[in-house]
Order: sequence, then C-alpha cells, then structure tokens
Amino acid sequence: MEILFLAIDKTRDAWVNEAIDIYLGRLKKYARVRMECITATRSLLEPGEQMRREAEALHKHLKTGDSVWLLDENGKTFDSVGFARMLEQEMLHARGRLVFVVGGPFGFDPEFAQGKNKVSLSRMTFSHQM
Repeated sequence: MEILFLAIDKTRDAWVNEAIDIYLGRLKKYARVRMECITATRSLLEPGEQMRREAEALHKHLKTGDSVWLLDENGKTFDSVGFARMLEQEMLHARGRLVFVVGGPFGFDPEFAQGKNKVSLSRMTFSHQM
C-alpha cells in the first residue's frame, strides 16, 4: 500500500517542512509514503477559476483505483482510534493508493470534490502552510 499526500503549493516555512519530514519518516515504518506538491497558478484569477485549474492539476496525479480523501473543514471527523481504524480498513481493502489531498486557499472545485471522501483533521482552522 502506498500513501500519497498531494498538496496544492509548497510549504515555505522551514519549521513546517521539518515537521513534514519527521512525520513522513515515522509513517514510512508502516507503508510507502510520499508527498507531492503541485504549483498553483499565481495570477489574479477568480476563485472559481483558480479551483478549476487546481482540480485539473490534481486529476493528473490521480490514478484509477486510488482511494482519495480530501482534507476539508466540512469533512468527517474522527478521534485518533477511529482514524486509525479507517486507515486500517483502507489499507486492507483499497485497490490502489491511499491519497490525501490538501486543496488550495479557496478549497476544492465542487465538481472535483463530488463523490470523494472528505475528512476534517480538526474543527479548528489552521493556516494553509500547516
């Protein structure tokens, strides 16, 4: 099983990158894990157009059979045990990779998000970098 973290934009803060490296290292004991960052279009686009372009870029990185989970503030919430159980079930039954997607600053294009799993890691709002 491969776990892919797919994010719009790179993290620019060194301390966040260091934390990412630490946690990816910990996860590699249990599964093949990697992170890919997609550079977002940096122009003065209307939010809907920005989300549409990000969705196009994300689609290029997804494969048939991937189990895709969008990190979304309105997604399903888990406690630690529940999240671990969900991961276990996904790892046992997934046909492809387990992909967690971090959207851009405006969130996900509604058409891209349709039918995908959504998970909220906290009821609190964190900066996009985190």
